[in-house]
Amino acid sequence: MKTIKFNELKISKELEQAISEMGFEEATPIQTKAIPEILKGTDVIGQAQTGTGKTVAFGIPILEKVDTTQKSVQALILCPTRELAIQVSEEIRRLAKYIPGLKTLPVYGGQPIQRQIQALKKGVQVVIGTPGRIMDHMRRKTLKLQSLNMVVLDEADEMLNMGFREDIEEILDKTPEKRQTLLFSATIPKPILDITKKYQKNSKTIKVVHKELTVPSIEQYYIEVKRRNKLEILTRLIDIHDPKLSLIFCNTKRMVDELVVDLQARGYFVDGLHGDLKQNQRDRVMNSFRNGNVEILVATDVAARGIDVDDVEMVFNYDVPQDEEYYVHRIGRTGRAGRTGRAFTFVVGKDIYKLKGIQKYTKTKIKRQQAPSINEVEEAKADKVLNEIKTIIDNEKLSKERNYIEKLLDDEYTSIDIAAALLNMSMGNIEEKDNETDVDFGNTGAEPGMVRLFINIGKKHKVRVRDILGAIAGETGLPGEIVGKIDMYDKFTFVEVPVESGQNVLETMKNNKIKGKKINIEPANSK
Repeated sequence: MKTIKFNELKISKELEQAISEMGFEEATPIQTKAIPEILKGTDVIGQAQTGTGKTVAFGIPILEKVDTTQKSVQALILCPTRELAIQVSEEIRRLAKYIPGLKTLPVYGGQPIQRQIQALKKGVQVVIGTPGRIMDHMRRKTLKLQSLNMVVLDEADEMLNMGFREDIEEILDKTPEKRQTLLFSATIPKPILDITKKYQKNSKTIKVVHKELTVPSIEQYYIEVKRRNKLEILTRLIDIHDPKLSLIFCNTKRMVDELVVDLQARGYFVDGLHGDLKQNQRDRVMNSFRNGNVEILVATDVAARGIDVDDVEMVFNYDVPQDEEYYVHRIGRTGRAGRTGRAFTFVVGKDIYKLKGIQKYTKTKIKRQQAPSINEVEEAKADKVLNEIKTIIDNEKLSKERNYIEKLLDDEYTSIDIAAALLNMSMGNIEEKDNETDVDFGNTGAEPGMVRLFINIGKKHKVRVRDILGAIAGETGLPGEIVGKIDMYDKFTFVEVPVESGQNVLETMKNNKIKGKKINIEPANSK
């Protein structure tokens, strides 16, 4: 289907600015269809998979309609899990960056309820939460819904699968009758239809239908990486496979610009392509790519539509695409004219769920691959140099070079030593550390199955135990109830987390802030 630019949606300048900063160029199919209908006040049933941009599809109309002069709750978004509630809350907060006075609040179990109550008392216009905790607040009368004019059921089929139907109906029964009700779901089974008939009025169904597309001649792989290691793993793959031409896809313009600078700094012949470039700039970049002066092109989905180059050997999905169709369009840039192409997708954390949707849609298996090690890069570089040496020996006259080598042999260096030194010069020294190794926590003095972490803030910094717990649970998605013992002292704190979550907590909380104070977190020494 035809998609449109966000500036064609007639939304406020504040939202346009936030969307531009987030780096999105064009509305996804669900956004293109749903936003105009929701802005008109229509009740909508949106059938779309996770990862198609549905949060923005309902987030933009919510923010357009909220009255920031009123401190009451005007929009309620129900989500099946705390993780999704946090994710939706963060996305709406980014969209609302330039809307003064707008307050959002995620409410879910595992976080101290008192903090949520205090935030609600101060005044919040948009609440995002799980059904159980929303009902808890309604019973306590800490969540008042008399000013509510929009309700969103996000991933409704998941909420029903988790047994939330009665809770949802109880919540909807206690909301004002004159409200707009939006429902988003990957599937529309009968129980969902029953809810729509009971709680929506003259609803419009918006279904994003994917074209059937297949990708038979392309080898597809995914690599699970940590966000901070993406660049390192990307360069290792490029060094090992040494593609003649390769394409790297990012989801945002900002990421394209950042990655181009990072790769250029490492000595690669690379340029970028996105919607902010003028036509003459686009033409220059494309000509450089076609004639091989630029070997690596970093692009957004929108900018890549005009790319038609037969010799692209490899495609890298630096970001998992927002839409399954985008994945097919991306990797279809390789394997042209009967050639076999390769595609690598970098998967970070919950991206794995988007990847499953892509595999289902494309009806192909995307194979898991380990991130290449430094040793593999060294071996690949050595093989390349040795093959070049063989070609030179077979095809060149080397009498002058032999004379130079014989002088070294006279100084009692062996031919093996000389060859090894020349190989070292050709390859360069690879001294980077392998960033993929896990932290060895050793004995931190924690309970069995737990790891004890040290944080450099304590009571004298006016921080409480619940602040530490809330920060860790909120930032890492770790359920509050599985965080172990928290020992707080004047200037530092010890906290225990399950050993399998230790590395995630360290990486996520590193350089983070708790109550506005930047923290340092590291494995504790044994008691």
